[in-house]
Amino acid sequence: MLDEPALMEAQQAIHEMIAHHAPLEETLEAITLWVGRLLPDALVSVMRYAPERSSLSMMPNSQFSTNYVQRLQDLYIAEGTGTCGAAAFWRQLTITEDILTDTRWESFRDAARREGLRACWSMPILSGGRLLGTFATYYRRPTVPDPASQAALKRAASLAALAIIRDRDAFSHRALSEWHDSLFANHPDGVYEFDLQGRFQRGNAALSRITGYAEDMLVGRHFNEFIEPGYRTLTQAGFDIAQHGGSLQYETMGIHHDGYTYHLEILNFPVSVDGEIVGVYGICRDITEQKRAAESQRLLERGIQTSPNGVLMIDVTQPDMPLVYANDSFYRLTGYRPDEVLGRNCSFLHGDDTDAGAVTAIHHAIAERRSAEVTLLNYRKDGSSFWNQLSLSPVLNEQGDCTHYIGTQQDITRQRNQEAQLAYQATHDLLTGLPNRTAFEGRLEEAFQRSQQTGDGLVVMLVDLDGFKTINDGLGYRIGHQLLEAVADRLRQVIGQHDIPARLTGDEFSLLLTSLASRQAGIDMAERILNTLSAPFQIEGKPLHISASIGIASDREPTEHAHELMQRADLAMTDAKQQGRNTWHWYQGNVQRITQESVLLRHDLYTALQHDQFELYYQPIVEAVNGRIRGLEALIRWHHPEKGMISPGTFISLAEQTGQIIPLGYWILRRACQDVAAIQTAGGPVVPVAVNISSLQFRREGFLEDVQQILAASGLPPALLELEVTESVLLDGAEQAIALINRLRAMGVRVALDDFGTGFSSLSYLRDLPIHKVKLDRAFIQDIITNRSNAAIVQGIITMAHHLGLMVVAEGIENREQQQDLIHRDCDLLQGFLFGKPLPREAAMKLPGQLSASRDA
Repeated sequence: MLDEPALMEAQQAIHEMIAHHAPLEETLEAITLWVGRLLPDALVSVMRYAPERSSLSMMPNSQFSTNYVQRLQDLYIAEGTGTCGAAAFWRQLTITEDILTDTRWESFRDAARREGLRACWSMPILSGGRLLGTFATYYRRPTVPDPASQAALKRAASLAALAIIRDRDAFSHRALSEWHDSLFANHPDGVYEFDLQGRFQRGNAALSRITGYAEDMLVGRHFNEFIEPGYRTLTQAGFDIAQHGGSLQYETMGIHHDGYTYHLEILNFPVSVDGEIVGVYGICRDITEQKRAAESQRLLERGIQTSPNGVLMIDVTQPDMPLVYANDSFYRLTGYRPDEVLGRNCSFLHGDDTDAGAVTAIHHAIAERRSAEVTLLNYRKDGSSFWNQLSLSPVLNEQGDCTHYIGTQQDITRQRNQEAQLAYQATHDLLTGLPNRTAFEGRLEEAFQRSQQTGDGLVVMLVDLDGFKTINDGLGYRIGHQLLEAVADRLRQVIGQHDIPARLTGDEFSLLLTSLASRQAGIDMAERILNTLSAPFQIEGKPLHISASIGIASDREPTEHAHELMQRADLAMTDAKQQGRNTWHWYQGNVQRITQESVLLRHDLYTALQHDQFELYYQPIVEAVNGRIRGLEALIRWHHPEKGMISPGTFISLAEQTGQIIPLGYWILRRACQDVAAIQTAGGPVVPVAVNISSLQFRREGFLEDVQQILAASGLPPALLELEVTESVLLDGAEQAIALINRLRAMGVRVALDDFGTGFSSLSYLRDLPIHKVKLDRAFIQDIITNRSNAAIVQGIITMAHHLGLMVVAEGIENREQQQDLIHRDCDLLQGFLFGKPLPREAAMKLPGQLSASRDA
């Protein structure tokens, strides 16, 4: 028979455990023991309910094995999940008389069999309709509860519900208290309490970090002791509002423990207990850096607003990437108001002429989240255009994601106009407005490449005005300039719409004709030009007459390079002048004079100029009597990569025929000056260098300027440069040649007459030419010992030259007999293999000051 007082005492003990917040596990264990005394044959268990998973889990106790307890963890609540799952599902007592036959135990039957269990009664643990768990008894034989057993289960479930609820309440209270303490201690801002007199009661670690004071240094002291005097009234007012039940957030200035002041943001609010205000809470943060950042931001915004460049920002997180900010300069530049542009895509600034490529570059840069800089044509609100140099940069958020783009606009319209003007000046003749040589050669190259693909054919005409210098000299450059402008106008009127005229230099024009269907059409065009120019020009009320010599070349003849057309037209123009001027001449291809090998060599010559295949050698010029070196003559050598060394006698004449003598002569002159300057720097002989100049180069406009530039660049003194010209420079006007030689002499550059006696010029020119030296051609020297006629001519030239104050150089000296004969005839200087062969620059550097006759000669 059950001991009723003992059971009551045990139940009272359970109530005391619940009241004194004994650990829930101990309380539930006591309840199971108490039920075990009520139902001696029962094995008692409690299952806790987990609402977040809607499952039940058995709490461990000594009556069940560990394996069984583990098996009954996280059981899903359902009517088919054992006895306890069904009890929790139906919220009522559920009985399994025989576990071996109850279908609800199908998933757990093996575990129950191993545990020796046959019956199970389960009562849900409820509180106010809320499920807390289940209370169950197990039996080792099939059985059903009688009313007393059911009552015991019900009482046990009620006690378990009370214990669980009380445990939850205690846990919530502890959690709330711990939350409060944790919030107070770990809050990143300073948190503190005041009594009603404003004295510190406590403060957290953040307060000590902000103020520099440890908590024990603050407790008991009034808050205004730590406030800058000028802000104490404001701070006291904030405290008073909280003391009377209000709350206030404000900014003030604190005094740090280290003595400096800092900005504080403070929130004060009352502490109430049972409706009575017992103190004041405070939360503070140091906002000094924030204030500095705000001031920096304010200055930055001010700077952006006052920037002379437009600044804008777009939001790239939105599909249309709208404009979200623009400064005043943007509005002044574009003429729009903020309400007209904010929220719109910047494409409203674009127009039909805006470069689509620049717009695409912007879109690609934004898509790839990178910076970009483009120049594009934009339009103002009034429709006027301006050139905008736009710089775009991505703006990243704290996570490193691009959210916006900032752009800087600079109006570069004036700069673009200046650039366009400079570009125009670089490609156009400023007097006539026609394209200049550079532009013409570029257009010629483009047209030539097209012609090679289409086979349409090109014609180049070189138009050189006849006697223009006379007009310049007689009437002045002002009249000459007006005449050139008028000639340019007439050329524009004659040629076709797609043809290109150009002024190359001085009185020389060129035409690129792309629409001529035949050779006859080219001839007809040349005749029209001559007829057009033959009509008198009215310049300042005066009629002026001018004619022209026209050279014509076409790429219908075999042509590999565009520049060959210019060279051919130049040669043809020279032929036209030699035919009496005021005519045209079509380039005949020099079929009569140039072999097929020479045609191929002409291309190689152009390639050699491009790839620096030439080299200069230097042959000494010595005093006849003692062999002392008095000069060096620069002689060109061509190292052909396939044909080997090519004689100057082969390619110099070819270069003169093709016009390539001009760039070749410039190269020889420049390299000779550089080499001789280097020879002297290295301690070689300090003597002048003689450089042969072709008549084409000598007569070329700008030749004098070329000489000045080369001397300046090389550092060679003008007195150490001697230019050798032939009598052919006199053929196109002796007066002009004499004037140019005088200008060279004024610079300090001396001129010698080369190959004297082989030409047909008048001896009077020798009298008038301001030269200082003549060179006897080797043709007179070869048989000077055996040919009395040649000897007489040589003696006559030497005598005549000395009477004119000129020195004489004899070339081609190969033996002692020739040397002795020329010494006997009083020749000044000698040059030839007897004294030395032409040497490369490095060998010329090592020449002694005096040479004797070579034993090998």
